[in-house]
Amino acid sequence: MTSILKLGIPKGSLESSTLELFRQAGWTIKPRSRNYFPSVDDNELSCALVRSQEMGPYVANGTLDAGLTGQDWIQETEADVEVVCDLVYSKTSDQPCRWVLVVDRESSIHSVEDLEGKTISTELVEFTRRYLAERNIKARVEFSWGATEAKVVEGLADAAVEITETGSTIKAHGLRIVCDLLYTHTVLVANRDSMRDEWKRGKIEQIALLLQSALAARDKVLLKMNIPSSRIDEAIDLLPSLHAPTINHLHQDDWLAVESVVDKTRVRELIPLLREAGAEGILELEIHKLV
Repeated sequence: MTSILKLGIPKGSLESSTLELFRQAGWTIKPRSRNYFPSVDDNELSCALVRSQEMGPYVANGTLDAGLTGQDWIQETEADVEVVCDLVYSKTSDQPCRWVLVVDRESSIHSVEDLEGKTISTELVEFTRRYLAERNIKARVEFSWGATEAKVVEGLADAAVEITETGSTIKAHGLRIVCDLLYTHTVLVANRDSMRDEWKRGKIEQIALLLQSALAARDKVLLKMNIPSSRIDEAIDLLPSLHAPTINHLHQDDWLAVESVVDKTRVRELIPLLREAGAEGILELEIHKLV
């Protein structure tokens, strides 16, 4: 009988980016219409779509062996789980997000201390309450089911604690960021008993390794080219690499085959310079994993 690992996939804003990350890592996970249990092309995995806010408790109580969620929701629920690895990506980018204190542009609130006696709207209720209590600030923290910024705009709350990637939506609503409260990113978490099971631990570590390698490869490409032996030093000076470029002799003794992993953002600068250094047949290849 095949052993099965129960894996939680975050439903909602992180869902599509998580499925794409798994696809790059080597797994095809396909959601089913009106069904919370996607299919996956791995008979050792069973997947469930779970809200990020609930992932920690489900993993902690053993309903799931492992799952992906935001570090913020682990702190919010104080779920007793093991963080296997950090996976820095969000719904639109590979950058951390932040929870910020937001007020109306004309508000008299300019610091956390100014929240004394005020009403704050947020989804991150328990973390916010602890944050204020640690600073001896007494304020009313209310749970928001969504459209949190609108509650400040409409005067239903004095301030909000909201998550953002760039802050552009907050500014567009006529609001002002007072300060950052918490930086967060996606993490792979596991049930502590599952991590003590040799087979489950191995499967979880396999997933962690491949997801991390897929993320590491996203901003890299492989450049391959042929360079005259007489100009190799000139070309090598241009090429960054993890260790050093790979160099092999071609059938013609006076030519070398060179390949190097480089940042995608540098390619537009490197190719003209390499061409000037005598490189020919330059190829740019996508990398799916970098271990």
